Amino acid sequence: MAFAKESAYTTDDIYNLPEGQRAELIDGKIYDIAPPNRIHQKIVSELHYKIRSYIEKNHGSCEIYPAPFAVFLNEDNKNYVEPDLSVICDKNKLDDRGCNGAPDWIIEIVSPSTQRVDYGIKLFKYRTSGVREYWIINPANKNVTVFDFEKEQDSAQYSFAEDIPVCIYEDLSVRIDMLLEN
Repeated sequence: MAFAKESAYTTDDIYNLPEGQRAELIDGKIYDIAPPNRIHQKIVSELHYKIRSYIEKNHGSCEIYPAPFAVFLNEDNKNYVEPDLSVICDKNKLDDRGCNGAPDWIIEIVSPSTQRVDYGIKLFKYRTSGVREYWIINPANKNVTVFDFEKEQDSAQYSFAEDIPVCIYEDLSVRIDMLLEN
């Protein structure tokens, strides 16, 4: 839900929220973040492990961070998001606050309360800020929408039972249903 305010919010407003309250800031509008449910956290945990293991096994230089992890998309004070998973390959974007600029790969696990933001507002924001790949995982529908912003093919949809190719890593694919069996 967006807060109402005459002027735009800034990251100062995010950092001044009451202890424990989480929110994101997109183009000066604040959006509350609801606490995640168990399946959401299981998907985040298993994906984090799989991707991190892949990076380490291949001696990769990218780093993966689960939420809450601050991403300042446009390196301004009007955009602050906490993607469920962020993969950053340019270490110059990382500092003690989080990531300054667009991560290479963002994964969001959608819930009924975040669908409009994840499929609309964030999709546009991630595309225009330089994110290379964006996944929207929908546990209710058991599907994953993959946006490869570097290639001509805009998006593809997969079921949890399909191998989902990772765009930024040509030799990595993920099956969500296999992750959930653990």
